[in-house]
Amino acid sequence: MARLIVASIAATAFGFIMDHIVSTNKLFGGTTPRTMSKEWQDETEKMKNAWPRTAGPPVVLNPLTRQNFIVNSRDS
Repeated sequence: MARLIVASIAATAFGFIMDHIVSTNKLFGGTTPRTMSKEWQDETEKMKNAWPRTAGPPVVLNPLTRQNFIVNSRDS
C-alpha cells in the first residue's frame, strides 16, 4: 500500500514538472502571446468593470463568467 502511495505522489510530481517544462519553458518552441502580460490583464479588468449599467430587471453578476442572470421573485 505504501508503494502505491509513493508511486502516485511520484507520478503527480513528474506530471507537474513536465507540464511546467513544456508550457512555461516552451520546450517545443513558440512564444507567449502579448495578451498574457499583467498590464493587459489589468486593463481588461478595468474595461469590464467600466461597462455602463443600463436600467432593467434586477440581475446577479456571476463572477466566474461575468454573465448576467435575471433574478425572478419567488412568488412568480
